[in-house]
Amino acid sequence: MIDINLIRNNPELVRENIKKKFQNHKLALVDQVLELDAKVRELKKEGDTLRASRNTLSTQIGQLMRDKKVDEANKIKAQVVANNARILEIEAEEEKLNIELKKCMMTIPNIIAEDVPLGENDSKNVEGQRFLEAKVPNFEIPYHTEILEKLGGIDVDSARRTSGQGFYYLVGDIARLHSAILAYARDFMIDKGFTYVIPPFMIRSDVVTGVMSFDEMENMMYKIEGEDLYLIGTSEHSMIGRFMGQIIDESKLPLTLTSYSPCFRKEKGAHGIEERGIYRIHQFEKQEMIVICKPEEADEWYEKMWKYTVELFVSMEIPVRQLICCSGDLADLKYKSCDVEAWSPRQKKYFEVGSCSNLTDAQARRLNIKYKNAKGENVYASTLNNTVVAPPRMLICFVENHLQADGSVVIPKVLQPYMGGKTVIAPKNK
Repeated sequence: MIDINLIRNNPELVRENIKKKFQNHKLALVDQVLELDAKVRELKKEGDTLRASRNTLSTQIGQLMRDKKVDEANKIKAQVVANNARILEIEAEEEKLNIELKKCMMTIPNIIAEDVPLGENDSKNVEGQRFLEAKVPNFEIPYHTEILEKLGGIDVDSARRTSGQGFYYLVGDIARLHSAILAYARDFMIDKGFTYVIPPFMIRSDVVTGVMSFDEMENMMYKIEGEDLYLIGTSEHSMIGRFMGQIIDESKLPLTLTSYSPCFRKEKGAHGIEERGIYRIHQFEKQEMIVICKPEEADEWYEKMWKYTVELFVSMEIPVRQLICCSGDLADLKYKSCDVEAWSPRQKKYFEVGSCSNLTDAQARRLNIKYKNAKGENVYASTLNNTVVAPPRMLICFVENHLQADGSVVIPKVLQPYMGGKTVIAPKNK
């Protein structure tokens, strides 16, 4: 959510930003906000005037009663009663208008960074840097579930019977590899100075609407029937929600946190759930990184964060690239964002394995997360999030890049301590 003063003082900038995001259907919201804001401010002015008048009249009543001028006092009392009735009307109207105003404000997208490439959708995203050489072996690479099945590591058919489409069982060494990657990612981030956290896996609706746009909420979140609780789609949701309504001690900034959680997603929309694979699924696990910092530090942390993910993948000998998200591919709360994509030697292309986002103060405004600066002012913090690793997608690029001609998968050195010293996973079924 952007600062309403920006709409008051520079509505054209807000309109231009909406156009840059190819959301022209939201242009009318700017005028709606200005109109609602004017009404709210006018009502507030009237209410403040009536409250001041009430205080003055109450003093007069006291004096008249002391002077035994009862009739005059009663006339003024009647005026106070009328003023009180109008104040109640104003407060009710203000509350109604403020709800409508907030809904409009939460729908207007955050101002994007000047260096965000303009484009209508993800086809206009721009490649940044590449890391490690992308190679294609001289033997055929099967589809990832076929590789995992030969390693005795996945059972999709049973999961389809127990849970439906978009679920899976991981088994044996592959299940251990999945956990090893998460444990390694956890320790990797701790070594970077991040504090490890395991958050709640369910959050209330006021946190959900604070951390994401309405469209994201509808397409992603599972609601617990009969309760004001939602399953998290990523630990970022509950991690940022932890600081809702808080004024953070400036000396504690930046807060650098890394969190583990299962993640649950409807995955409604254009992409859908895959019939065979584990690329887009309803349930997975993830290691995340979160930073809450001063606004002037946010750009620097953004660069650090996506590079940490790159470093992690490179340490596991997996080629990756940075993909800079264009304006039309940015969620409404994002100031800028980039994906980290891993190389698929089977498909001979890169695919997304993580996403890093700088949300400036847009998320903090929704959740009222502030810190007290050196001047004693309460200032909205900036929030950032980034995927460290999500093993289901990681498993795809992992087995493809480390597959050998005999069907075995080599385990890189950094993961061997987490695999009990194992250096290779051999096929179970040849």
